[in-house]
Amino acid sequence: MVNTDNIRHTAWNECADLGDFGMSEAKQIIACPVCDTLYAIDDEIAAVPTNCRRCGHRLTYGERAAIAGVVGMAFASATLMLVALFVPFLELSNGGRTISTSLVHVVAGFSRGIMVPLGFAVLGFIILLPLLRFLLLIFSLGPVAFHKSALPGAAIALRIAIALKPWAMAEVFMVGVAVALVKLSDLAFTDVGVGFWILAVAVLITAYQETFMCRHTLWTELNRAQQ
Repeated sequence: MVNTDNIRHTAWNECADLGDFGMSEAKQIIACPVCDTLYAIDDEIAAVPTNCRRCGHRLTYGERAAIAGVVGMAFASATLMLVALFVPFLELSNGGRTISTSLVHVVAGFSRGIMVPLGFAVLGFIILLPLLRFLLLIFSLGPVAFHKSALPGAAIALRIAIALKPWAMAEVFMVGVAVALVKLSDLAFTDVGVGFWILAVAVLITAYQETFMCRHTLWTELNRAQQ
């Protein structure tokens, strides 16, 4: 149960420090994902950077930092992933013969026989779902980042983008590729191409983007932009 004290909002490590206050006095309840402390906060506090009073974990990033960070990194990741589809991803050399393949060719290689379901899985989880998630984030939050009114259907798009997060598995694919390279090293000379490193950068940007994915702030600003 949250203590019924007054709101405390003081500077701390360049962010705001949230104190405990009554649930009935605020509009929304959030929980720190690290220590599970509950905070009841209003839209004014959600629009500025805030830290958990108990453990110091960043709770909200503020309107400008959160929205701009999510949209910018989603655009960068989507662009890098599109480029990575068509440039050489892997190279195999054996007996003086070198074969280069891209992600598109990898998916096409699973287009026959019993490998068709695997091809659809690779296409969906590694390429389509991550790209769809980035595009949905840009669609739902892009106008908000430029202080414009949200587009129709923005709330649905953001909800879908958040729900797709566990199913976008580009990073799992990268681990699988690394394991495959080790296994194939005894049969042929293997090397990674430009596409591998581009996709690796996209995965790192996506991971860093998650630090800006404060759902409370995103929804607060989106709801405000829809009014």
